[in-house]
Amino acid sequence: MNRFVIAERAVRTAAPHQLLDAVRRVLVEQYAADSVELFMADYGLTVLQPVSVLPHTMEPVSVHNSPEGRAFGAQEPFVEDAPGGGSVRAHLPVSVRGDRLGVLSVVLPDGDHVRGCLAELAEIAEVLGREVVVAERDTDLYLQARRKDRLTLAAEMQWQLLPGRSCTRPEYELGAQLEPAYAIFGDNFDWSATAEHLMLYVTNGMGEGIEASLLTNLAINALRNARRAGLPISDQAALADQAVYAQYRGECYLSMLMFDFELATGRAWVVDAGSPQMLRLRAGSVERVELEAQLPLGMFEETDYVAQEFRVEPGDRLLFVSDGVYAVASPKGEAYGDAALARAIQATRLLPAAEVPRAVLRELTGHRGRPVPDDDALVVCLDWLGR
Repeated sequence: MNRFVIAERAVRTAAPHQLLDAVRRVLVEQYAADSVELFMADYGLTVLQPVSVLPHTMEPVSVHNSPEGRAFGAQEPFVEDAPGGGSVRAHLPVSVRGDRLGVLSVVLPDGDHVRGCLAELAEIAEVLGREVVVAERDTDLYLQARRKDRLTLAAEMQWQLLPGRSCTRPEYELGAQLEPAYAIFGDNFDWSATAEHLMLYVTNGMGEGIEASLLTNLAINALRNARRAGLPISDQAALADQAVYAQYRGECYLSMLMFDFELATGRAWVVDAGSPQMLRLRAGSVERVELEAQLPLGMFEETDYVAQEFRVEPGDRLLFVSDGVYAVASPKGEAYGDAALARAIQATRLLPAAEVPRAVLRELTGHRGRPVPDDDALVVCLDWLGR
């Protein structure tokens, strides 16, 4: 049995809260590692926090200007000399199907064997990522490592509702981010893929705190219930509309943009239910895409929704933003607006989809002039690659 198989088996058979211990033990025994640490990206995507039992004693490292952050951002192994000489530290991205979870850092004796085993170590980090996702059903250890501050209860509910923050398939790449990460209210995104379709939902929530989170939870779960019954998006919207209206009688409602993309052709069906805004980067030019606006979900009883046809082409980048982005005012009262969004999209055109939302939100912070927003801000980026 080769050492990679031994390492893989050790990770897969470890108890949920002992994944790091299992990886550490097998890398010491099979790869002569001196030390092994696992860092998880925090909810705000600002730091990588070490996995350890509470209270945390190790300091987090920056996502933006650290060797660990370099591996995380590039999604490629990064090797540096370890302090003291004679050793190197390999930083390995921990991801699952494009969803960036963190970084595994391994200190190894320097030498040619390091480069020879780097590919194996990167695969072990990928195996670890998959096991972390499964383990989160049974332990809070990795979720606790993702928070550098305490989440509000509304934010806890929202993050548990999300599918992930990024996703990659041959036909597309997705990235999304919410702010304020530790106190988000009602904005939300959701996606689900089959062999032939990608369904994407972008929600601009209503209200604040727990009430906003409860409203969004009801709507998203109603949509998932309809989607999993095999219904088209127009019927999904109608059933979610009924569920929200039955609960709130029109006093609360929410805006949503719903897509059903056909992976083979790029054809899409859209329901614009009082939507967040969508901008498209195509052939170097940014334009706002106008859709046929329909009523928000839950505003009136038994609203009928009609799906509009839309098409994406290989190379298109779509950016979806909530009103907490395009309507944010500067200290002088100037709204962020389409022109600023177009500049931000152009400035981030070379970044992968997973990094674009955070980069746009950093730009938005500069426009706002203060670090904490008054309203939820949501950015979703979809790169369409096509078949």
